[in-house]
This record gives sequence, C-alpha cells and structure tokens, in this order.
Amino acid sequence: MPIEWKSALSFDEKIQMINFAQLLLKPRHMTRERPRLPSTEAASSTDNAPSLRQISVEHVHVKPRSRLVLLTDPKGSGADRLRLLRMRLRELKDLTKLQSLLITSPMPGDGKSTIALNLATALAERGKRSVLLIEADLYHPSLAEGLGLEERGGLAECLENQHDPMSLLRCLEPLGCYLLPAGKPVSNPTELLESESFSSVMRSLSPHFDWILIDTPPVIPLTDAVSLSRRVDGSLLVVRADRTPRDAIDQAVSLLGPKHVLGIVLNASDRLNKVYSKYYGYGHYDKK
Repeated sequence: MPIEWKSALSFDEKIQMINFAQLLLKPRHMTRERPRLPSTEAASSTDNAPSLRQISVEHVHVKPRSRLVLLTDPKGSGADRLRLLRMRLRELKDLTKLQSLLITSPMPGDGKSTIALNLATALAERGKRSVLLIEADLYHPSLAEGLGLEERGGLAECLENQHDPMSLLRCLEPLGCYLLPAGKPVSNPTELLESESFSSVMRSLSPHFDWILIDTPPVIPLTDAVSLSRRVDGSLLVVRADRTPRDAIDQAVSLLGPKHVLGIVLNASDRLNKVYSKYYGYGHYDKK
C-alpha cells in the first residue's frame, strides 16, 4: 500500500509559479506505509554493490539539445531548481523511507521524460547514490533513443519473458545513474504493466537502489500511470507552463489520488528564468 500524505497546502498553492523543477507539497502526517523490502544505501552497502559494479559503463555524449541541464548548464536556473527538488525529496526520504517515485504528466508534451532524466541525474550526485530510471512508457519510449543508446532488451522483455532486470540495466556516464530501457515494442503495453510481473521486477530491483524513478505514459490518455502508482511510494506530476490546462491538472490529480501526489513540477517557466537571470547578473563582481 503506498504511503499516504496529508498537507495543509491548498491546490492553488501547489501550482504556484516555479521554474523547471520544484517539489511543492510537503508531508504533514504519514498515516500508513506500505510494507517494504529491506533496503540499504548503496554508498555503504557491501552486499549489493558487486552486482551493480558488474554492469559495464556506457558513456553518453550529452548534447545541449538533450536538456540535461545539470551537465550542460550547471549554473543555470533549471539546474538550481533541480537541486532544490533533490533537497526536498531527501527530506521526505529521511522522514518516510521514500524510495520509488512515479514521474508522469496530465497530457503528452508536458516534458515528463526530460524531468525524469534530469531528476535521476540530480539524485545520483555523480554516482554517490544508486539511482535507477525505468522507462515504463511502452507506447512512446524516448529516453534510450534520445541518449543515443543502441537497442537492447529492457522492461518489455522482463514483463513478457521474465528476463532478469539486473541483466538489462545500463550504467550511464556522465549522468551517474542506471537506466532500464523500455525494450522492444509490444502489442499489449497496458496489460504488461498491469500484470504481477511488474511487481516482481520492482521486488528484484528495490534492494539495489537508493532511488527508483519510473517514467510512465501521461495520466489522462491512458490508465498505465494510475495502475503503476499503486506499486510505488509516491508520484510527481509534471505540467507545462502556459500549456497544460487547469482542468487537465485537476483530473490527473484526482485520478492519481491527491494523497499520492507528492508534488507538482512546473516545466518551461520563462517568467522565473528572467527573474533568475536578473539576480545572477548581480553576482559578477569585479576583482579589486
């Protein structure tokens, strides 16, 4: 059973204007926590580390258009907002043993996959933490292709043919995180994601990672995200500034369950980009 949260924030407060990535919802009280498998921090675990170290490293050529802002623009506003989101999530982890997060959006085009990849990079802290990103959007996968990775098996093979997920992980540098790609196209993505096989994949992977992020299809067109939300600790909802309709946000929160939505991430906000640029304009002082 997923963790339940209560918050004193109103819905209007949750969607206040922010930039690129920020956690907006803080837990006020945890009413119950789902049973968890034993898990340890990879940085201090000797039992789990060897299995991850056996995974060969793949070096990704990070291009500016990839929008991996922690690597392409580490002093920019997007990178700063991601570090803030990382800090908020750490606080929740300390309070509640938060580990698995679903990253989704109300509609296509809101930027959920970009946020998921950036957040995985931020949480990994250049390899200090073990972070896995699962590409569970089996309808329109974009992560592996966007990173220029050659095609191999992935989540689809784990769900359809019971392949060992550890054998299909990709260790990505300089991102510092791991990726379980979507795998080959399948004719029945929703049925596979709703099967017990996905729970089996999560049980197999959970002991090895500090964080597991799951990039899913959008909430409103498909039921996949709602189904997967029952298998994780909480959800982050990505919305796009001046594009995602308010009623679509309301509907997505309702479908996921307000108590399950840990926060809302506002993507592509130009207004705070301008504020941030003005502020940092004062940071360049002449040396005397």
